[in-house]
Amino acid sequence: MLFGPLDFTVDSGAALYVLGPNGCGKSTLLRSLAGLSEPIAAEVYWRGERARLNSVHWRSQVAYLGHKLGHKEELSVEENLELASALEGARSSASQCTAVMERVGLERRRKLAVKRLSQGQKQRLALARLCRSQRRLWLLDEPSAALDTNAKRVLTEILSEHLRSGGVAIVATHDLIDLAGARSANLQLA
Repeated sequence: MLFGPLDFTVDSGAALYVLGPNGCGKSTLLRSLAGLSEPIAAEVYWRGERARLNSVHWRSQVAYLGHKLGHKEELSVEENLELASALEGARSSASQCTAVMERVGLERRRKLAVKRLSQGQKQRLALARLCRSQRRLWLLDEPSAALDTNAKRVLTEILSEHLRSGGVAIVATHDLIDLAGARSANLQLA
């Protein structure tokens, strides 16, 4: 067992930072909450009701950004954004895609295959996917990894907007993100 029993609440419009040294279970916790790993025992309540972590309904509420970004390497930046929107059941217009790519600094690389991007650019594409996400719970595992100063600012803006709209975020990180007054709390894993 990586960590013992946990009990925490994250209110609408708030973020929970999961902190701790490498190997303490931060990623495991997020993967379990995303329904990607089976926890030994868990009771998770979402909006007052018990959530089944492996259900389609639960997964439709969650946007998960992990170490493996899930991009389709052969597709272009633009095609990856369109695919991500389609998988969420949303349609995105060309102008919406362009605006998101401009925001994260990938507009000039829109037709470039993802396999040709740097790691920081791939992380920016993950931020673009978050911008388009309508899911209320964001589980973010080291979202600032490989990002330069400007991209970290964009991450902060995107996360702050999500929280202001009533979203919830659980963020495993070594690099706390200043959310400019948004409610946040820390959960320390040993």
